[in-house]
Amino acid sequence: MFLQIGEIAEQIPEISLHHKCEYVDQIFKCNPQLQGVAVTDNGHPVALIMRIRFYQQIGTLYGFTLYMGRSIGLIMDKHPLVVEYKTPITEVSRLAMDRSEENLYDYVLVVHEDSLFGAVSVRDLLLNFAEIQAVAASFLNPLTGLPGNLSINEWMVKSLLQEQFSVLYIDLDHFKAYNDTYGFKEGDRMIQATAEILKHCTLRLEGFLGHIGGDDFIIFIDNYHYEEYCRTIIAEFDRAVKGFYTQTHLAQQYVLSESRSGMMEEIPLVSISVAVVTNRFRRFDSTQDISGEAARLKKKCKMINGSSYVDDRSVPAAKSG
Repeated sequence: MFLQIGEIAEQIPEISLHHKCEYVDQIFKCNPQLQGVAVTDNGHPVALIMRIRFYQQIGTLYGFTLYMGRSIGLIMDKHPLVVEYKTPITEVSRLAMDRSEENLYDYVLVVHEDSLFGAVSVRDLLLNFAEIQAVAASFLNPLTGLPGNLSINEWMVKSLLQEQFSVLYIDLDHFKAYNDTYGFKEGDRMIQATAEILKHCTLRLEGFLGHIGGDDFIIFIDNYHYEEYCRTIIAEFDRAVKGFYTQTHLAQQYVLSESRSGMMEEIPLVSISVAVVTNRFRRFDSTQDISGEAARLKKKCKMINGSSYVDDRSVPAAKSG
């Protein structure tokens, strides 16, 4: 799969500003499949001539007489879309689709080190864009649209190589009781609302947010500045979760639900827990070590009533041997 626009660019003929329209006509006639010609100045693209518009102008009543012996400057497009070789295909697709309807199907010119490298047709651009989107979708959680476990595993490995990292493991407490009481559709809605809260906080953290599955999420950042955001996550979730309960349940602060033993019990309303693993006080040699520390901190977090966060400073971890 190609990701950079330069990887799908193909060479097209180059002409100079001094050529005449009759020369362009010869190029098109000799290359029936060719859709465009680039106009360059010392290798740098300055204009584009597309076949269809060239013959639209030449084919008018007096077009042949008016243009054929004259400079290409009369018919060339002086403002083609020009992008660098390393520009992502997804970004070029957006730029190409933002063009006027008249230019929508023009070539995209690609430069490398300020010289023309090649051109990309809209057909090839959209075919590759669709492939990228399809592959990207396979990495995303279908409920939240967030990156799933393949991307999460990559970030876990990346964290081991960083000088500073914080990994925030987030999950919902008593979520099963909510699902049993209100149904899976409402449960999905609560998970989506949680994802939106986490997205906003992750943007401010400049981190990476992934959806492990179910009601479990994870955030990676390359520093230790997470405490304010943990408090924000908790405050925003506790405010939002009230909209998911009836007034009766909000007043009594519990729902009646079947416990693991099969007995009906009073289960507290859903809260959010954040377990934070950092490398401040110990070195981690593997992703399994990080996951093991997270499990230990999550257990501590679950012992606290209501929404909370726990990190390695409030629960000191044993140093790695």
